[in-house]
Amino acid sequence: MSHKPSIAEIGAFIGRLKANAERGANPGPLLADKADLLERIAKANPGDRDAAEVAGDARAAARAQRVNR
Repeated sequence: MSHKPSIAEIGAFIGRLKANAERGANPGPLLADKADLLERIAKANPGDRDAAEVAGDARAAARAQRVNR
């Protein structure tokens, strides 16, 4: 069951982004994690169309990144 991400989960994701940037690594592999978090936020807020749109855009970017590898 999907649940709204906790502050700890969001913080951990931001930590992975920071570490990735400090290494100068490609952020592409983290796009799926970002999409997962945003989709869970959107699902927890079903009336928020903006959240759903941002989550959809994030998932599309993650899929595009996988295809372009």
